Amino acid sequence: MSLRHALLGLLSDHPASGYDLMRRFETSLSNVWPATQSQVYGELGKLAKGGFLEVAAEGPRGRKEYAITEEGLAELHRWLTETQPERMRRSEAMLRVFFLDQLTPLEAFTYLSTEAERAAGRHEALEGLNKSVEWDDEPLSVNGRLALEYGLRFTAMYEEWARWAAAQIEARSGQRLASSETGGAPDREPAPQVLLDSQIVGEQSPDL
Repeated sequence: MSLRHALLGLLSDHPASGYDLMRRFETSLSNVWPATQSQVYGELGKLAKGGFLEVAAEGPRGRKEYAITEEGLAELHRWLTETQPERMRRSEAMLRVFFLDQLTPLEAFTYLSTEAERAAGRHEALEGLNKSVEWDDEPLSVNGRLALEYGLRFTAMYEEWARWAAAQIEARSGQRLASSETGGAPDREPAPQVLLDSQIVGEQSPDL
């Protein structure tokens, strides 16, 4: 996925200004493909110059409303049907698991317990988000729910795995580690403002 295709996708529904697109990013896409204001406005200019967008209206203070062109729709369709998404296989969280033998049993147990708590916090935040969003039949809302469900399922799975792995470490150590865990798990993260994070639903899975 690229920023240009994200913008083409958002504009395929109806025209919007750069400001409107930033707001839609913040409430839908930013957890899977974050972008700054300067990046969005810069890409809009490139898309317009390339013929994928056109300025449909202009307002005060230089406000421009962009509409997708036939060339833009064709490019969006080409991207969706003729290209494969980038699939990230790197995960620092999983890489560390391979070397847990370099830690004491308590340190390894604490690391995995912290991962479980982090996943639980993200899952709780996504559940809160699901309840707070006024879902409707608009395409972005319908598809956003699909992405959110992925985040809910992934974070639940990751928490379950991390707690299982921590129990394996404890069993192998022959000690009761849960009650001696030091420092405690980090505070759960605040609810995201968007529809997703595997982290979503938002870092790359499987790395929470």
